[in-house]
Amino acid sequence: MISASPKPVTDTRSLIGVIGASSVGTLIEWYDFYIFGSLATVLATKFFPEGNPTAAFLSTLATFAAGFVVRPFGALFFGRLGDLIGRKYTFMVTLLLMGGATFAIGLIPAYETIGFWAPTLVLVLRLLQGLALGGEYGGAATYVAEHAPVGQRGYWTSWIQTTATVGLFVSLLVILLTRTSMSTDAFDDWGWRVPFLVSILMVAISYVIRRNMHESPLFAKAKAAGKTSTNPLKESFGNKYNFKFVLLALFGATMGQGVVWYTGQFYAMNFIKTVCNVDAMQTDELMSVALLMGTPFFVVFGWLSDKIGRKGIMLTGMLVAILSYRTIYETMYQTTNLANRQEIPAGLSIKTTTTPDPKGGLLKTTTVTHLYTDGTRLMETTKRAASSASTNDTGKSDVKRSVLLNASDRWTLIWLVFIQVLFVTLVYGPIAAFLVEMFPVKIRYTSMSLPYHIGNGVFGGLLPAVATYLATKAKEANAVAEKAGAALPYAAPYLEGLWYPIIVAAVSLVIGVVYLSNRAQVTD
Repeated sequence: MISASPKPVTDTRSLIGVIGASSVGTLIEWYDFYIFGSLATVLATKFFPEGNPTAAFLSTLATFAAGFVVRPFGALFFGRLGDLIGRKYTFMVTLLLMGGATFAIGLIPAYETIGFWAPTLVLVLRLLQGLALGGEYGGAATYVAEHAPVGQRGYWTSWIQTTATVGLFVSLLVILLTRTSMSTDAFDDWGWRVPFLVSILMVAISYVIRRNMHESPLFAKAKAAGKTSTNPLKESFGNKYNFKFVLLALFGATMGQGVVWYTGQFYAMNFIKTVCNVDAMQTDELMSVALLMGTPFFVVFGWLSDKIGRKGIMLTGMLVAILSYRTIYETMYQTTNLANRQEIPAGLSIKTTTTPDPKGGLLKTTTVTHLYTDGTRLMETTKRAASSASTNDTGKSDVKRSVLLNASDRWTLIWLVFIQVLFVTLVYGPIAAFLVEMFPVKIRYTSMSLPYHIGNGVFGGLLPAVATYLATKAKEANAVAEKAGAALPYAAPYLEGLWYPIIVAAVSLVIGVVYLSNRAQVTD
């Protein structure tokens, strides 16, 4: 049980207990939130109409982004509760709300069963997830910071910062284990539901752990002295002096941090799967390794921010990301580009199977495997409805390309993703302590939550959908120009999506350089 003292905890054992209790719940909430994005390519085929895979994928990403857009509203609602009644009880509620919504997504029938109700229900539950996460992070970061000794907040809160990436890692690991425990068809049919459903067990464990927590010592002290806020929203955003720092936190820090976070992890994953066509299981494996390698650096840069200040570390992360993204993604693309390889004609194999179609009739699956001299394989799977095993195909084909990379190229992608995760750790490791130290105890939960969740939820959360849209439009423009015999407007259309994070991070960098301070704004 965590002891509630009138002062921040100073002994390491108690601090580890505080962080452990806070982190396990936050990690599970991130896991719940991110399995939707991790399974975006599968969910696009389940909850949206067939016929246009690109439109279905974009719709899935838009639904994924909707959970981010409502996070600021969750920050306002739960932040206000956290400043009125306390940190502990507020993020107990967010945990249960998140867990229930995630479990329910795993129960929703597919589009072919209930029609438009499928995407509608998914959207509603996704919005509930976003509201819950909007209240969770600010509470957990504030709770840990208010237990940590002044001068060590960067180090101790950086453990909370690891939970977002570890949550993504755990989501990929659970998905990977589920995939390997069954056939590809079984996973695509019903196995994708398992990661959603098992989350309820994690939520139950976390609830039991959090139930034994005591209130933050600084908040408890303020409440006992009658110094808590009676109207956190008014004091946070109606006070011009405090609102100035809310805006500064958003545009000078969290906006840039948000796009760097989502580029380095989610966009990287979607790029590898959908642009490079790397096998889904192989993508999950290499992403997991890169995330595992990079996670300790959250703590390294959180600790370093206690020594040299938060500002320089965060802005350095934005700068190196801005300067290197296009080079990194071009290298990722060329590493997986089959045009750079020599095919072995004798290695070509064709396999055809016929299975019952759940919609009636038969489903003929033809897999053509291409082998290359460096060990890379390309599998082109075509599914087509047929009236019988011996007759011609009768339906539209569904072609899926899947590249299985050799070991050398897999490690190249791992290192390229790891570099991006390092950028993430630079901007994200110190930011919890940075935000906590900008605002006083009585309105801290509300004041820090809003800029964090606008920066991450809106600017960062929209990144996969906006970047994919930009790249898709560039590809379409090239196709139109090629058909007309004109010069191609885009030399590398697959890189056009990167302009979104580059521009947003650049604006944040300039504002941060000019206006951010390297010192804490308030002291407790």
